[in-house]
Amino acid sequence: MIEKALVAASTKPIILSILLEGEDYGYEIIQKVKDISGGSLEWSDKMLYPVLHRMEKEGLLLSQWKMSNGGRLRRYYRITEEGRETLDFERRQWQSVTKALAKLWEPLPSLD
Repeated sequence: MIEKALVAASTKPIILSILLEGEDYGYEIIQKVKDISGGSLEWSDKMLYPVLHRMEKEGLLLSQWKMSNGGRLRRYYRITEEGRETLDFERRQWQSVTKALAKLWEPLPSLD
């Protein structure tokens, strides 16, 4: 189980990255996160929808109610230009953190 703070920190770039592929609705985003993470990230709708609404208020996403192929009315989200710029910024930050951790976690040379 991944700690809550790390999940919270990674939510925005994960959502924005998924929506780069095209518009999607909440349940499908939850399923994609689960699939992409191999099941280590299991989001709930109670966690996701407030984040989606906040990101929409911040101008990172737009939403629109549409009829799905199955005939259900669903709210589809898509990334905005501001969302793309935010994702680029977040990506650079995460890459810097990942590089630093990779250096710290490299195997140490043997002292023998």
